[in-house]
Amino acid sequence: MTRSGFQKWIWLHKWSSLICTAFLLVICLTGLPLIFQDELGDFFDDALPYAAVPAGTPAVSIDTAVDASRARFPGEAVLFVFVDDDEPKIVVTMAPSWQAWAANKKSSHWIRFDAHTGQVLKASKPFNRDGIGFLEFMLRLHRDLFADLPGELFLGAMGLLFVIAIVSGAVVYGPFMRRLDFATVRSDRARRTRWLDLHNLLGVVILAWMLVVGLTGVINELSTPLFGLWQRTDVKAMLAPLQGAPVPSIAELSSPQAAFDTAKAAAPEMVATSIIFPGSPFGSPYHYLIWTKGHDTLTSRLFSPVLVNARDGTLSARVTVPWYLRALEVSRPLHFGDYGGLPLKIIWALLDLVTIVVLGSGLYLWLSRRASPFRRRQEPTVGRGGIVTAPAE
Repeated sequence: MTRSGFQKWIWLHKWSSLICTAFLLVICLTGLPLIFQDELGDFFDDALPYAAVPAGTPAVSIDTAVDASRARFPGEAVLFVFVDDDEPKIVVTMAPSWQAWAANKKSSHWIRFDAHTGQVLKASKPFNRDGIGFLEFMLRLHRDLFADLPGELFLGAMGLLFVIAIVSGAVVYGPFMRRLDFATVRSDRARRTRWLDLHNLLGVVILAWMLVVGLTGVINELSTPLFGLWQRTDVKAMLAPLQGAPVPSIAELSSPQAAFDTAKAAAPEMVATSIIFPGSPFGSPYHYLIWTKGHDTLTSRLFSPVLVNARDGTLSARVTVPWYLRALEVSRPLHFGDYGGLPLKIIWALLDLVTIVVLGSGLYLWLSRRASPFRRRQEPTVGRGGIVTAPAE
């Protein structure tokens, strides 16, 4: 590499890193508890315990949970129902209406039922009167800095700069370390030099992981516009024949459990996990939208929707998910490392901590650059044919 080319890569690495470092530190720090959000959620959960029942005890009907929720909060609309395939619980989410929920997400609340007995285990307070929990606070900071879509797009841009910083740092590392053995940390030199070597070493060792997490993080930040694109194209075309048809009232809705069973029969190789009621801004005014997923470790992160007529409970369509939503689905477990159980989560957390050290050391190197007596000596030298070599010290 020529000196001119090397300096361009240094410039790219320096400024891409400086612009995104502070925000990446926030993302990494908030990402640590989110890696263990299932475990932390269970630890802090004050709900009633699940009933002890004999093995093979059937679950109660979804209709039972929905009817109990409507009786508890008359006049409110059921938005969606989640049926957990890992734990015996059914969670019903409600709001005054879909319009109220679209205007203010805090208007929703949920009721958790024991799937075996139908007993209410816990209910949140309407209009977010419970306050924001620790994990939700961390998630909002991690996802959008409490700025919704603009925040998501901004953090996506920061993630893209992070990827650029990783690639440019890898390009710079080779010529810079030409005269040194791999993994050398010059412990006999000045503090800044030791931190420079440690920064380079850790960055190269976890380079592949940082690239994966950085790229999947960028894809995750695009979830809102990607789902919006799907709604404006495929979903809109699918619902076009029904435009102008009356939207079913609550009294006209068919059984949610029957719709759930219809979806399971239409996709026997999948596991049905949730049902979205008609009127959803990300669903259909005329259908139950049932989300299904695969059985095994990999396909359990791949979701496919099924549309069931909300009036008569008949199957309308198994919806094909476009490639960009598939990419989004695959990116999520890679980003959070939640597909391999607790051991993989611990590995992800350790790698996250190393990334924090890389980011912090890079910031330290920039802030301490004028005070370093070795600054001039750390400039790359040019060998024969204009080839860049490592600094002399």
